[in-house]
Order: sequence, then C-alpha cells, then structure tokens
Amino acid sequence: MRVLGTAGHVDHGKSTLVLALTGIDPDRLQEEKDRQMTIDLGFAWMTLPESGEVGIIDVPGHRDFIENMLAGVGGIDAAMLVIAADEGVMPQTREHFAILNLLEVPRGVIALTKIDLIEDEAWLTMVSEEIKQLTSNTSLANWPIVPISAQEKRGLGELREKLDQILSTTKARLDIGAPRLGIDRVFSIAGFGTVVTGTLSDGAFEVGEEIEILPRAFSGRIRGLQTHKNSVETAIPGGRTAINISGLDVSQIQRGDVVVLPNSHQPTTMLDVHYRHLHDNELSIKHDQVVKFYISASQRSARIRLLGTDEIRPGEEGWIQLILDQPVVAMRGDHFILRRPSPGLTLGGGVIADPHPSRRHRRFTSDVVEKLENLIRGGPAEILAHSLRLLGPAKFEDILKHANLYEDQISGALAQLGDQGAIIFLGNIQSDPDPSDIAIHIDAWNVLSEKILKTLGGYHTKFPLRFGMSREELKSRLGLSTTIYNHVLLHMASQNTIDLNKSIVNVAEFQPTLTSGLRKEEAALLNKFNSEPMRPPSVKQSIEQIGEELYNYLLASDQLIQVSTEVVFARAAYEIMLDEVRQFLKKNDSITVAELRDAVGTSRKYALAFMEHLDSIGITQREGDSRKLA
Repeated sequence: MRVLGTAGHVDHGKSTLVLALTGIDPDRLQEEKDRQMTIDLGFAWMTLPESGEVGIIDVPGHRDFIENMLAGVGGIDAAMLVIAADEGVMPQTREHFAILNLLEVPRGVIALTKIDLIEDEAWLTMVSEEIKQLTSNTSLANWPIVPISAQEKRGLGELREKLDQILSTTKARLDIGAPRLGIDRVFSIAGFGTVVTGTLSDGAFEVGEEIEILPRAFSGRIRGLQTHKNSVETAIPGGRTAINISGLDVSQIQRGDVVVLPNSHQPTTMLDVHYRHLHDNELSIKHDQVVKFYISASQRSARIRLLGTDEIRPGEEGWIQLILDQPVVAMRGDHFILRRPSPGLTLGGGVIADPHPSRRHRRFTSDVVEKLENLIRGGPAEILAHSLRLLGPAKFEDILKHANLYEDQISGALAQLGDQGAIIFLGNIQSDPDPSDIAIHIDAWNVLSEKILKTLGGYHTKFPLRFGMSREELKSRLGLSTTIYNHVLLHMASQNTIDLNKSIVNVAEFQPTLTSGLRKEEAALLNKFNSEPMRPPSVKQSIEQIGEELYNYLLASDQLIQVSTEVVFARAAYEIMLDEVRQFLKKNDSITVAELRDAVGTSRKYALAFMEHLDSIGITQREGDSRKLA
C-alpha cells in the first residue's frame, strides 16, 4: 500500500484533480465547499494496476494553511505537485516545492492542470520550461510533467500510468515491529467512539492490541481498524489507517499525537539534526533562535543550538541541536521542517541524526560534528554501532528499532561489526541473533564493566568485612532490567573480573581483611562459643560484643551459623547437632526436641531452634511433636 500527497498553490486544481482521479471529493468540510478552497487535509484513494491501493492526502494550498499542509506530507511515498497552466509557478508553488525538496520526497509527478484554458501551445512550453528551471538540481528534477484537464478528463490516463510506474517501484515501508501512527485527524462516530487517522509506519497494528498515545502516555485498546473504509484485522506499515480506540475520549487526543505499542517508543525534547537552509531566504539561522519545528503531523516551538558555527546562511547546511518546548516521537532518518514563527516563513529542513542525544553538546567540539557526520552519512554498520553505543546492553529487537534499518541491511552490518570486534553478544549467541538476544557495543561494554568494577570496589572499601554487594543492590544502582543484568554479570564472571556467590557479587578474588584488633575481637567471641558449644551466646549478645559488621562477617565466612532470630551456633557445634539428628533418624523413625536436647546436652531453647531450622531448610518434616526426614 502506498500514500500519495498533493502540493501546490491555492486554486490550482488539486482537489478537483483528486476527485477526477478517484471519484472521491477530498473537501469534507462545509466551509471548504462554500469557499471552494481546501482548508484542512482531505483524503481519497484509488486502485492502480501495478501498485494496488493508493491513499491520497490532499493538502491546502493557501499560505494561511501551510501548517495543515505540513501535517499531511510527512509520511508520503510520492507527491503530485500541481501547477495550473494558466498561472504557472506561484508563491505557494515555490514554498510547497521547497518543502517537498527538504523532505526529500523520493519520487513524484508534476501535474500541469487547467490546460483547457490555454490556447497557445507556446505558453504551455514556456510554463514547462519555468517548472524545469525551478526543479533543476533538486530531488524533483526528474519528475515527469503531465499536462491535465480535469474538467475535460484529458491526460488522466497518462497521469495514472506515470503514478503507477512510480509507486510500483517504491520500496515497501520498513517494518521493525515498532508501529507508530502520527495522528492527523481525530473525531468521534456515534456507536463507535473515538477514531484517529494517519499514515502507519515502522510496524503493524492488530485489532485488540493495547496501545499508547504519546507524548502524554494515554492508554487504550484497538477496537477496530480500517484502511480506505474497509475493516481489517491487521494494518500494515505504509497505508492510510483509521483506528477506533476504546478507553479514550476525543478530548484526550489531538493532531500530532502518535499511536504506538506500549513501551516501544520514548518521546524526546532534544534532537540532533542535519539542517539545510533554503537558498532564497534573506535571513541566516542564528544560535539560540526560536523556530517552529514540524515532524509528521506534530508541530512544536524549538530553540536552536548551532554546532560548530555561529550562523547558517542562505543555501548552507549545518548541524543543529534542537531543544523543544514539548516532547515529540521521532526516529533517526525522519525528516523535519523549520519555519519562522511570525511572520510565517519556511526557513529550511533536514533529517534527524539522533533522536535521543545523551546531553547538550559543547558547541565547538570537533568530535561532536564528526560523530554526527558519520551517523547521518555512514553505512548500516556505523548506524547500528551508534545505536549499540547509545543503548548499552539491550535486546536485539530494541536495537533494531533504534537503528531503523531494513532487515536486509542487518546481516552485513553485524558481520562488519563482528570482524571489527565491536559487538558483544551476552550469552552463547554469536550470529543470527534472536530478537530477545542481548548485545552491546564494545565501547559501551567497557564503560559498563568499568562502572560495575568501580561500584564494587567502592563498596569493598566502605565495607571491608563484607564479602560482596548484594545482587539486588547492584542491580538498582545500574538501572538494568533483570534479564539484561543477569547476562551482564554472567559475562563478566566468564571473563574472571567478578565472582558470583549465591546472592552477592564481588570483584574477582576479593577477600575481607581483618585488622589485628578485629582478629582479637573475633577470637574472644569464638572462645565463648567453643567453651560452651551447645549453650552459646545469643545473637544479641554476639552483636553487642563485636558489632554487627564483624558478626555478619563470621556468618558470611561460615564460622557461625544462625538458626533463628535469637540462636546462633559455631560451625563445629552445628555439624555435631546435624550429624546427631541424621544418625538418630537412621535408627529411629522420628526424633523429638527432647531427644535431641538430651543427646547433645543442650537446653530446649537451643534444641527447638535447631529443629525448626532443619524444618525450614527441608531436612526434616514436623509431624506432631516429632520430626522425620523430609
């Protein structure tokens, strides 16, 4: 499925031409019919022999409605620039042409309309030459010019044929499993509720799925899907899509919001972009300038941070970090437009290099621009490497979403990064990764592993008597998901940089070191345990004598074994009691607390605590007043 957008000066016949091609009047508002002028976006569709169904977005041409025009051309596969033969190139023709060029719309047709009003062939030739001059050295230079009379139905067949040729060779939209639909219309239908429309990209939606409306993070569910008024169970990327949403009111949604799957996209208020300033602008772009930023159907106020320069003059290109007043949903490779707020004027546009920069860049640092240059102009391997560096350890499906690459680009990029030793798969996977496999760039791995070792080293310094940090505490400091965190620890352990011991983590081969004073305290307490092994000091008494840190060290080093909140034994005494229970149960079916008490010469308090401890660890099982082997 493909999407075609119109463009052109007001009253040059865009809507009339769409009606002639499709039989559908795109002017849906009464005011549009009364004024005979498109004000908001209109929609129609047709079927072509090779391309199949084609959605058409009809945009307004009047300068007062340029923002509505921008909301419609963000997600199109091709454009139809409409120029009336009797007037030729007009001001809004030039602005719409500039926008199509800035958005790098890859292909299209120039429809020279109203030829029925022209009697002099020389005039048509002159207008055609003017169009060729306008489009020379631009992305529109090779677009065919097709003379049309919508009123007399002349040239429509050739126009359909040219559109079919262009659209049938358009590459299918990227499907990375992270669908997003920029909302250009929102309304309510009696009996159905809230409906939004837009052009779907990056993945498919299915009826019944939970969805999220960004950037305000409203949640809902897909009640129904339509494409060109036909109900479907699955909407695929590249098509005009209507979504009936349950759980949300029309008042909660507005044009420019984006429909996504939960947790699949992260809104941003900072963007690194490559910018082209229109050559016919009189003013330069300056640092700290406030502009209007347009992406998909969204518009925001933005402040410009120029990188590597103090201004970008007419016709020049440069790097900008945009600081937005409100968040948007964007991905690498998305195109955008900048306009002057007042009086309204299109300044230029470009492409997003990094939708989630980690910080505000220093403006005149050469390596910042160099990295951005590599990112925007580099091949799939450079793009994939950049995503890996930014994300740190991540599931491969999330890495591919961030990189925004086609599936057939991935294998070569992986092989190249593998040959460079730039990618680490956490686990046993080395090639053809599954979406749930976890990978990390070597640079990001070095940073992460150094952070972990530094964190553990600091912990060892602060708590020299502890064998290590609890896994949960380290996980909370790193902010990683459980699955990724476990893989990271296992990989570091395989490299012998850390040791994993039950529920704790420590730097490899770390051992607590006791001072001579602590050794004396340790010996004094253990002497008390050894002097009366079956009637030892309590937990409270032990802590009061040597302190909690040294007491925990004795537990962690297995010199003491705590069996309850009050009772603790030296290891030798513990093993004597355990052996006594096992030997007793070899000769007898069961053992009571009194029998253990008498066998080892202790009191009921100690014997009961010990037996309840054996119950808790699954060695014995209580039946009435006695215990049997579990």
